[in-house]
Amino acid sequence: MTTKCLRILVLTCSTRPGALGPAVGGWLVDTLAPVAKELDVDLVPVAIGDLDLPFLEEEEHPSTGVHRHEHTRRWSRIVAEADGFVFVTPEYNYGMPATLKNALDYLGPEWAWKPAGFVSYGHTSAGTRAVQHAKQVVTTLRLVPLGSTVAIRIADAMRDDRFAPGPRHAEAAEGLLGELVRVAHALTPMRERGHADAVTGPLPGSYVRPLGPDDAAEVTVLQRCCWLEEALINDTLDIPALHETLDDVRAWLAEWDVTGLWRDGRLLGMVRTRRDGDDLHIGRLAVVPDLRGLGVGRWLLGRAESAAEGCRRVLLTTGVASHRNLALYQRQGYVVLPDPRDDGAVDLAKAVTV
Repeated sequence: MTTKCLRILVLTCSTRPGALGPAVGGWLVDTLAPVAKELDVDLVPVAIGDLDLPFLEEEEHPSTGVHRHEHTRRWSRIVAEADGFVFVTPEYNYGMPATLKNALDYLGPEWAWKPAGFVSYGHTSAGTRAVQHAKQVVTTLRLVPLGSTVAIRIADAMRDDRFAPGPRHAEAAEGLLGELVRVAHALTPMRERGHADAVTGPLPGSYVRPLGPDDAAEVTVLQRCCWLEEALINDTLDIPALHETLDDVRAWLAEWDVTGLWRDGRLLGMVRTRRDGDDLHIGRLAVVPDLRGLGVGRWLLGRAESAAEGCRRVLLTTGVASHRNLALYQRQGYVVLPDPRDDGAVDLAKAVTV
């Protein structure tokens, strides 16, 4: 599960000239800015009126993800990059604005498995009937509506023709953001399985995807878990994977091509590759201890070797006393190179067959 900063879209839904929506959205972003910083959240204000979305005119069904018009593709990118949403909506005739319904209908997979919070405003009902209407729609898109809401009765929030809600509204907004962040993190595995780069893994319910700097925390934990055993076997703590800081890990995640195996938000294994001339270097092959012996390491190694097209050989390194690793590599066709090393490690190579 990535630990990157959450990106939360604050969507102002009303497009009526002179509407109160922009003031409500502005108040919300300003009020939540200090809390958002503490929670490592990036609040992104967007107004539906700025998206230039006509009534839905795409030929393909939104579930296909095939978008012909540039305004749809732009809207798709904005929604796909978000980890959650806060809809700032008025109530029109017991329901949500047609502009919000239209914006929702434009897309499909981009919405899935993300939390949706609501800040409503209105007169008698404070916009709550619009929220009830919207919740029926967003659940069909696999958005997950929150229990926390902010409902603002306009007459209670105006001070001399200026929108100025009271402390209870600010407290409710902070509670909404806190719940939204918790649910967004909980839903991360569901979102990642549907990612364009995700591929089914070797274990039931598992998937693989590229790892990047945002995954440094999970990678660091996996390394400490796996290489401590290697340190004991080889009677040395002089193993880089045990001493790297988060910044060190972020740095090599940016430089190597790294594949991670996940299930339910847990990083189960990884392997990294990098080309150097005619050689493909494979390293940091790791599998959590409780899943060893199930062929996961062999599967990850094979996936890493698939990047060797055009190379002359594949190179990797392990500890001289790491007999389990050596046996695995030799069964897969690797041979120990003759030149000894002084650091207690051994290099292996495998010729690439055309």
